[in-house]
Amino acid sequence: MDDARTAKLRDAAGLNGEGDGDGSVQVHLDTEMDAGKAKVFAIYGKGGIGKSTTSSNLSVAFSLLGKRVLQIGCDPKHDSTFTLTKSLIPTVIDVLEGVDFHPEELRTEDFVFEGYNGVQCVEAGGPPAGTGCGGYVVGQTVKLLKEHHLLEDTDVVIFDVLGDVVCGGFASPLQHAERAVVVAANDFDSIFAMNRIVAAIKAKSKNYDVRLGGVICNRSRNTDQIDRYNEAIGLKRLAHIVDSDEVRRSRLKKCTLFEMGDHPEIKAIQQEYMQLAEQLWAGTEELNASPMKDREIFDFLGYE
Repeated sequence: MDDARTAKLRDAAGLNGEGDGDGSVQVHLDTEMDAGKAKVFAIYGKGGIGKSTTSSNLSVAFSLLGKRVLQIGCDPKHDSTFTLTKSLIPTVIDVLEGVDFHPEELRTEDFVFEGYNGVQCVEAGGPPAGTGCGGYVVGQTVKLLKEHHLLEDTDVVIFDVLGDVVCGGFASPLQHAERAVVVAANDFDSIFAMNRIVAAIKAKSKNYDVRLGGVICNRSRNTDQIDRYNEAIGLKRLAHIVDSDEVRRSRLKKCTLFEMGDHPEIKAIQQEYMQLAEQLWAGTEELNASPMKDREIFDFLGYE
């Protein structure tokens, strides 16, 4: 990303190094850019663990409960919503660049697209690989949504956030979220990553309203390792999405699991998502988990 383009993005989002820990350089979002009365959830987890699949199916589940849903993809790959829209939609950074970063020239339909069952979809996007910090765009995305009154007309907002590196830019959804939810498999790597994410969320909760909501166990036959870790640090499992080839097939078909028919295995997963949506809508308890140090969890995990 060239210097001029980077400067425009930085001006749009702002940077602030205060309040988030020693040496922290965080993307600072406008304090007036809140999400109104919407329930806001930020979905985190190890890269490749299925956050986008989880987010999209959860969005549909909320929509089937009659809620107005907005899903915001916060990964430069901009593929969070493709099973909802059946395409890679234009990103916020794409449309901003098209108007030379003059957001007042944008219309809602330039960056918000309707997906399956009415779910509204936005992809923040980001710079080309290796050329800048995509987190800058998240702040401008939320600002655009607020300026176009989209957050006021929404019941549920789901941020689907990049991988397991919770750096300043990609931690910014935590400044808006009511609950942060972690997606993890029942294995060493994803639980190790989850522990670091829990630490980041705990740090953010000192200055913002976000609280840990719990864990979604994904792509796993069993939950014993996750349950053992949860018990040790004070976390809770919210749902268990079993390892199923139907999930892989849904991605290849570019559709959500709710469009995959009524096979018993698919119906069981659909029901798990519906129960998760109902649970999150009703409100989950605030979890005051205490993450382990890296070396401590390294020794803790795995006992077979």
